[in-house]
Amino acid sequence: MKQNTKLIQAGRGKEWTGQAVNPPVVRASTITFDTMAELAHASQRKGDRVPYYGRRGTATHFAFQEAICELEGGAGCALYPCGAAAVSGALLSFLQQGDHLLMVDSVYEPTRALCEKILRPMGVETEYYDPMIGAGIAALLRPNTKAIFLESPGSLTMEVQDVPTICKLARANGVITLLDNTWASPILCRPFELGVDISIQAATKYIVGHSDVMLGTASANEQYWPQLREHSYILGYCASADDVYQASRGLRTLGVRLAQHQQNALKIAHWIAQRPEVETVRHPAFASNPGHDYFVRDFSGSNGLFSFVLKQGGAKAVAAFVEGMQYFKMGFSWGGYESLISPTLNVQKLRTASQWPYSGPLIRLHIGLEDPEDLMADLEQAFSRYQAAL
Repeated sequence: MKQNTKLIQAGRGKEWTGQAVNPPVVRASTITFDTMAELAHASQRKGDRVPYYGRRGTATHFAFQEAICELEGGAGCALYPCGAAAVSGALLSFLQQGDHLLMVDSVYEPTRALCEKILRPMGVETEYYDPMIGAGIAALLRPNTKAIFLESPGSLTMEVQDVPTICKLARANGVITLLDNTWASPILCRPFELGVDISIQAATKYIVGHSDVMLGTASANEQYWPQLREHSYILGYCASADDVYQASRGLRTLGVRLAQHQQNALKIAHWIAQRPEVETVRHPAFASNPGHDYFVRDFSGSNGLFSFVLKQGGAKAVAAFVEGMQYFKMGFSWGGYESLISPTLNVQKLRTASQWPYSGPLIRLHIGLEDPEDLMADLEQAFSRYQAAL
């Protein structure tokens, strides 16, 4: 089955949809049973998409979980109320006092906050590593290293990691690997084929695709799925059936949306790269991007998210650039149909284990589904404001 066909078919078995096209929205807290035998059956099979209690899920949840597993290749998928909860739920399912965690230095800032403000006081030591370390990760492994967390590409600075090499070394040493795979969505990278144990998605972004739902997923291979499922349940994580329905619907158009995001973003990124004000463009599809060869090897395409670095400028010039945009809106997240802009004045402040090679401010763009000519005209005005403010 080809990918675009799979996006339409995944999670739409008759056991979930009946005679309808889409799985229905089934809202439930309590699941009732007529006999002790039915209750016992549901209790024994509560990890097998059998209704047991609302927090375990309903047919709406089971259909979406099945779809994510079909697309990413995992043995099971846990759902969370947002992407950050998927990160914390996955890590807390496996880490305990005395463990050593290797965390990529380019990681999403809230994940770093989790490590410093929650895991460290719990007695879990986090050590950050250069995203381009590759096989060098072996030198950081200790007897108590429990997990390696990857984010590839980094969602701000876009380094692409050598995921298969890191995962191979981890598996040889009994270390769990977790990948924040949100940039790739479920269709641009097959994490389990690269050796990843647990793949995490902020479904809030490209899966939902309309900036109106918060949702997270964590899929695991057969070895780690039972523990991820049970520990996430014990921690109390669950997701609304209405939100999951919206995510299921988003999956059906994910292929065509990503293709357009990619086309628009590449056109604009190449235009930005020619600007005299720009030091460099950080886009995984660019040969100059760190880890580009890994991107070509491990990914089937790109999306609408990339960054660029200005040659100079302080807070005043950056404010002039990002304020007054007509089509780009300033805000967090990405993956919706709209274009977004986000500035970072000092990337090095967000790192502790690797050196950021540029001194100028970084601008991250999410290129939406607007006409790229309109977006470039908006950016042209931004560059004019920036130059006047220098």
